[in-house]
Amino acid sequence: MSLDRVQPTVSVVLPVYNAGAALPYAVASILRQTLMDWELIVIDDGSTDGCVATVNPRADRIRMIRDGRNLGLAARLNQGIDLARGKYLARMDSDDIAYPERLETQVAFLKTHPDIDLVASRMLLFRDDGQVIGLSPFRGTHAEICAMPWRGFFLAHPTWMGKTEWFRCHRYHLPQFERAEDQELLLRTYRSSRFACLPQVLLGYRKSGLSLEKILTARRSLARAQWSVNLHQGHLGQAVLGFSVCVAKAVMDIAISAVGGEHLFVARMARSAPAEAVERWMKVWSESQSLTGALVAEDGARDGM
Repeated sequence: MSLDRVQPTVSVVLPVYNAGAALPYAVASILRQTLMDWELIVIDDGSTDGCVATVNPRADRIRMIRDGRNLGLAARLNQGIDLARGKYLARMDSDDIAYPERLETQVAFLKTHPDIDLVASRMLLFRDDGQVIGLSPFRGTHAEICAMPWRGFFLAHPTWMGKTEWFRCHRYHLPQFERAEDQELLLRTYRSSRFACLPQVLLGYRKSGLSLEKILTARRSLARAQWSVNLHQGHLGQAVLGFSVCVAKAVMDIAISAVGGEHLFVARMARSAPAEAVERWMKVWSESQSLTGALVAEDGARDGM
């Protein structure tokens, strides 16, 4: 039966821009979810590297959106929100790997906690070769996540799942806050919404080097968001504090970069991963490589027919 006539439980929105060889891993990780009632909306933002050619729609469950334009991440996320047919909407980045139980675990949590609008999970950071870097910081409850909004929110956006209607009510800001779209959304909504984060590791987050330019772009955008959102909501003190914290962090980032302290960047992003988390990840990584290789071979054979 076509999903055009059936509402899936989850719509997974996956924007893509020049994702290269990482994209098949992200798609394959959705294909092997233990929860089968999903649709995957792949939205190409004008890629020029041919990466979307590796995505083959299967039985109406993968929807490929391509118009040749480069509109930016926030615009594409809003497009995905408009296209979503599921009760819940899940974020997915084009270079990450979802654990097989990710969707099932988050859906079960949202069903048993109807007061929660948006749930994330802990994630494991890894390098291109699968090497473990560490675990993301963790804050579980809404109060913990939002305790110091001027410093940002510990709610990793690649792991988000929330009520689709919540996303439609709030949407992403346009013009976008480049590289801080998700933090701006949290800052704008945390006073009227409820967030949570699961302690389980449900996603592998690919970390391919560090770019000072990208980091400073994110700091600049978040500083602008802290100023504009808080002023709009009548919180002058938090506007000044949030802006100042972003500037201070940018100065620190420049200083760390100047002395070649990449390990200090990583230390701020990741916590040591226990042995069982590393063992679990290596199994996920191995299975992802096998499935991705099989899918690429299958697509290659189909193209050769």
